[in-house]
Amino acid sequence: MRRALPPLRALLGARPARLPAPRRSCGPAAERSGHSALSVLPSFGFLFDIDGVLVRGKTPIPAARTAFRKLVNSQGQFLVPVVFVTNAGNCLRQEKADQLSHLLGVPISQDQVMMSHSPLRMFKRYHEKCVLVSGQGPLLDIAQDLGFCQPITIDTLREKRPLLDAVDHDRRPSILSPSAVELPKIEAVVLFGEPVRWETSLQLIIDVLLTSGYPGNPYEQENYPHIPVLACNMDLMWVAEAQSPRFGHGTFMVCLENIYKKITGKELKYEALMGKPSRLTYQYAEHLIRAQALQRSWEQPIQTLYAVGDNLMTDVYGANLYNRYLEENSSKGSKARVQAKLAGGRGPATLPQDDEMGLRWEKELASAAAAHCRSVLVCTGVYNPHTEVPLDTRDSIAETVFHGHRDFRFDPGLVEPDHIVPDVDAAVDLVFQLENFAPN
Repeated sequence: MRRALPPLRALLGARPARLPAPRRSCGPAAERSGHSALSVLPSFGFLFDIDGVLVRGKTPIPAARTAFRKLVNSQGQFLVPVVFVTNAGNCLRQEKADQLSHLLGVPISQDQVMMSHSPLRMFKRYHEKCVLVSGQGPLLDIAQDLGFCQPITIDTLREKRPLLDAVDHDRRPSILSPSAVELPKIEAVVLFGEPVRWETSLQLIIDVLLTSGYPGNPYEQENYPHIPVLACNMDLMWVAEAQSPRFGHGTFMVCLENIYKKITGKELKYEALMGKPSRLTYQYAEHLIRAQALQRSWEQPIQTLYAVGDNLMTDVYGANLYNRYLEENSSKGSKARVQAKLAGGRGPATLPQDDEMGLRWEKELASAAAAHCRSVLVCTGVYNPHTEVPLDTRDSIAETVFHGHRDFRFDPGLVEPDHIVPDVDAAVDLVFQLENFAPN
């Protein structure tokens, strides 16, 4: 049972009591296959959130550089496996890696970066189909990098079907005639992140869903369930330079879900939800952690993942949910037998079980899973130390303050962090102490 969240004065000075003195990795560092070998090999890895942990908007958090100087050796090589798990989805991995390298002052590879859309590489059955993509940034480049061969953006659809976007009177076409341009059937909708013009994206996505992929045709409300929707990043809010959190993609999804239900009387269904807190995201992140350890010839199994984040409803919820999955999986002896209830919600929160690719991926992950995933909450982002999480689910306030996605149920145990620290530097110190790990 985790403790209730303490008041600010208690957590800022909190440090683990009576921790063992860390063993140091001493003596000259040996070189093996071009990689430095530690006398004490890491049996743990870090999953770092970015916004609210390392930066606020474009402003670096001072503790970030200090923390990462402790995580690399004199050659700039990481001493432990590190993956950056962000719910952002508006750029390519390499661009985010370059940003992080500049921010942290250490070399970051794109293989250490996991965007909210990264697991879409596994959804190969959609890669050859025409899919509508929503969000901002280089959407076509992102979609093609993930394997999609026929992506079409909201802007392109608007150009081909100019009569559909009618909210902004100044953007209405001067010649009101139906377009003669032929479009292939849209067979799925992929939501990468919050768009810029919400009214345009909401209208056109609804058009696609209610016409079975032929926007411009009359609505066909009897066609239910609708074509597949794959969504990345469920964050209701995120932290930038402003004093209060800003709308995230989760807010856009709330709008889309409620408009669809208001029009049809039915629930919008997701083929898959990606990004934190979904289990699929943490499985993929664990795969990247193990790949790093393998590349460095670290034969010690990675037993514990430490997820460092600033958001109770995504970072802490997701880490605790994945820890619950790992522990139950361990007790049952097989990931394949873990029931869908561990998704923590009322709808599909992971890769569909009948997806052949998904089953192959599960089998690959099952061979070398971590034993634990620990949540570490920092106080530099969304989390407000002055607000306590209600512990009684019967209390009506519990549902009103739950900022998680509709398909994830509120569970007080999942939003209670294992550890609370002031910032990311304190998080690194804490984990090194807990793991008795102190390389020179």
